[in-house]
Amino acid sequence: MKTEKLSSKHDLHGVRVAVLATDGFEQSELMVPVDALESCGARVDIITPEGDGIRGWDEENWGQIIAADHSLDDVAPEDYHALLLPGGVLNSDALRMLPDAREFVSWFFKDDKHVFVICHGSQVLIDAGVVKGRTMTSYKAIATDLKNAGAKWKDEEVVHDGKLISSRSPDDLPAFCAAVCSALDHAKSAVGSR
Repeated sequence: MKTEKLSSKHDLHGVRVAVLATDGFEQSELMVPVDALESCGARVDIITPEGDGIRGWDEENWGQIIAADHSLDDVAPEDYHALLLPGGVLNSDALRMLPDAREFVSWFFKDDKHVFVICHGSQVLIDAGVVKGRTMTSYKAIATDLKNAGAKWKDEEVVHDGKLISSRSPDDLPAFCAAVCSALDHAKSAVGSR
């Protein structure tokens, strides 16, 4: 994906985005959106449960180790404009079991902030209790889980529901990144024009 094209269209300087992940995150679903956001000027913090580096999953094998910027205990969700949840079965399954992770995620919904989620990342939203009545997409394997939790599921590359933007898989990353950067740029412009 060409981030130069996004960076020439969007100015996200002053925007802070939290990325919540742990071991087993789908590597491209973290790294590609982070690269896109940073290329547009956003400050992106990688937040992990303990503040340790985490290892990605790169399609069929373990991938890169990514350094963490903060632990969950060291951050306040109100310091961020948006939350990004990458997928990865192992990542999402581990995060959904952590009360601190669920609380961190639910705060963004309570404060009506942007949340961007792709693939299996929606499992965390299910356990945080924030999908009922929402229109979303995800990896097809968890479509039934979302429906059972009260979401309306669509098989589309990107689905917007207010400030929630969801996407299906790494194949949809170009559209997902464009939607994420556009939403934050629009929000920044709206605040700046007041």
